[in-house]
Amino acid sequence: MKKATVHMVSLGCPKNRVDSEVMLGLAVQRGFQVVDDPALAEVIVVNTCGFIDAAKRESIDTILGLAKHKQRGTCKRLVVTGCLVQRYADELAAELPEVDHLLGSGDVMQIGSALDGSATRVAVGDRAGYLLQSTHPRVLSTGPVSAYVKIAEGCDRRCAFCVIPQIRGRHRSRTADDIVAEVQAMAAQGILEVNLVSQDTIGFGRDLGLSPQQALADLVSRVADVPGIRWVRLLYLYPDALDDALLDLLANHPRVVPYVDMPMQHASDEILRRMRRGHTRARLAKTIERLRHRVPSVTIRTAFIVGFPGETERHFQDLCDFVQEFELERVGVFRYSDEEGSASAAFDGKVPRRVSYDRARHLMALQRRISRKLNRRLVGTRVQVLVEGASEEHEYVLEGRHAGQAPDIDGQIWFTDSDVQAGELWEAQVARATDYDLVVRVVGDHPLATSRKRPPGTRRSLPVLNAP
Repeated sequence: MKKATVHMVSLGCPKNRVDSEVMLGLAVQRGFQVVDDPALAEVIVVNTCGFIDAAKRESIDTILGLAKHKQRGTCKRLVVTGCLVQRYADELAAELPEVDHLLGSGDVMQIGSALDGSATRVAVGDRAGYLLQSTHPRVLSTGPVSAYVKIAEGCDRRCAFCVIPQIRGRHRSRTADDIVAEVQAMAAQGILEVNLVSQDTIGFGRDLGLSPQQALADLVSRVADVPGIRWVRLLYLYPDALDDALLDLLANHPRVVPYVDMPMQHASDEILRRMRRGHTRARLAKTIERLRHRVPSVTIRTAFIVGFPGETERHFQDLCDFVQEFELERVGVFRYSDEEGSASAAFDGKVPRRVSYDRARHLMALQRRISRKLNRRLVGTRVQVLVEGASEEHEYVLEGRHAGQAPDIDGQIWFTDSDVQAGELWEAQVARATDYDLVVRVVGDHPLATSRKRPPGTRRSLPVLNAP
C-alpha cells in the first residue's frame, strides 16, 4: 500500500527545529513518508516562528506560498503549528481559510490528529503543556552527523523585549538521565556532534531544585562521555557567572568544544537596564576576560539588538566600542521591533526604522572586518573538521565545520581534497580564509573518527530515533 506523504517546513530557531523533528517522527510512526518536495506531499506542515516582525512575515509568506499546493489538488491538508499560532490562533484562523488545522507551541504531541484530519481546526492548548522526552520519535533534519538536543523548555526571565515566556511558558528542565538516553540513541545512529540548546541553558536544573551551573556541568560531562559522541557544544548561555566546573570542561575535556554562545544584546549600561537584562557592561567584560583566561582557545558567539527604544548615537557608539575592544569571534545583529505584549512595546524613545537599519549595517561591517582578521590568523594552523556533506553553494565541493563553527549560524569549511566523505572527522590545515569561511586540506591518511552509520554525502539524511 502506498504511504501517505508529509512535508515539513521548520522556521525560526533550533529549538523550534527539534519540535519539527518530533512531529515528523510522530508522522513516521503513523505510517507517513517524509518528502522533501512539497509538490509530492498530501499533508504539509509549517512550524512557525513568532518572535520578531521579520519572523512573523516569513511565516505568513511561507504559509501562503505552500497553500498553492492545495489549489493544485496535490495537498489535502495544510497544518500550521508553533509560536505564531500560540500567539495569534484566532487571527490566523480568520485570515487564513486555506489552513485546515492550527496547533500551538505546546501541542507537538497532537500532530497525529491533525495529520489524519480528526483534530478540531483550532487546537491550541497549554503553552507549557509539552516537554521533550527521550522516548519521543524524531526525524533528524540537521545533516548526517550533527543534531540539536533540547535540554529545557520555556523561560523565567523577564527581558523587556521578549515574549518567549508568554509563548512557551515557564522554564522546565528535562532530567539528565532522559537527556543522556536521547544522546545515546543519537550516537547509535551515527551522530558525532550534539548541540545542547534551550532558551536559558545556564538555568538548567533550577526548577528541579538543583544548583543550576553545577547541574549543567554534570550534564555536559555525562553527555560528552557517551561512546561515539565527539563534539558537545553549548548554545544560549545567559551571561551569568560561569561555574568553574563548566569552564574546566570547556578548557580540558577532549569532547566538549571550547565554544560559548552567549547573547549579550547590548553593551551600554543604560540600554541594558532598559532591556532588563540584569547585568552591566563591566560584567560582560569580566565574563569575556574570564572565559578567555580560563579557556584560551574559546570561540565566543553573541547577538546584539540595535534600535532599542531610547538608544541614542552615544549608546550605539558604546556598543561599537565594545565590539572593537573585545573582537568577539562570532556576532549576530538584530534590529529591534515592538512585540505585542512585551514591556518595551510601551517604551518611549522609538528609534526610526531607517536609523536602526543603518546601525545594523554599520555594526555588521565592523564585525566583518574583525572576522576577516581572526580568520586570516588561522591560515597555516591545524583544526579538526567535521565533514557534513555536499556544499549547497559550490558544486562538486564537500563542506564541513571546525569546532569553532556552530551549525546553521556560523561560517563553513570547504575541502580541497576529494576523498573525504560525509560523516568523517579529519585533522586539516587551513589553506585560505575569507571573511567568514575557510578552505582546508586534510592532514594524514585516515580520519580521526567515522560515523558508525556513515551516510551518503548529502545534508538530507533523515534517521529516525525511537520509531519502529
